[in-house]
Amino acid sequence: MQQKSLQETLQQRFESNMTRHAAVSFADVLSRFSQEALRSLDWMEQTGGEPDVVVMPDGQWLYVDCAEESPAERRSLCYDDLALEKRKKNKPAGSAVAATTQYGVELLTEDLYRHLQTIEAFDVKTSSWIKTPESIRTKGGALFCDRRYDHVFVYHNGADSYYANRGFRTYFVL
Repeated sequence: MQQKSLQETLQQRFESNMTRHAAVSFADVLSRFSQEALRSLDWMEQTGGEPDVVVMPDGQWLYVDCAEESPAERRSLCYDDLALEKRKKNKPAGSAVAATTQYGVELLTEDLYRHLQTIEAFDVKTSSWIKTPESIRTKGGALFCDRRYDHVFVYHNGADSYYANRGFRTYFVL
């Protein structure tokens, strides 16, 4: 996507969703953009993440995937490359962690996922991998979240599992 077109898309989304970032101006956000940030934002946008600024309770500004459902172009992936390597049959195209590393973003943590859900309802039909503690990952597991019945649920699964309705959300600090 062209830089000007990307910035126009981001500004339109920003102005349409002021509850996510009250008291923040897009000019201030724009002043924090770097080439790395634009590269990450372009990937987030191109894969269906609909990135937007979210202000955290501590005042920190993050660009977060704010698509209503887990980004469509980031589904059917296992958790990380270790899980991908161990999977013998029906390997998915890749892993969530590898994509985040490649594009300079992070998987949402459980706390960030829960905060995002206080702003709007996300993942009411899909689910999203979240950053998994090493103590769980070393045992072969990984965590994912969704929202059902107006409640945020955290689940576990084998890190090598993948489903058509499970993707992952990302963020980076502005």
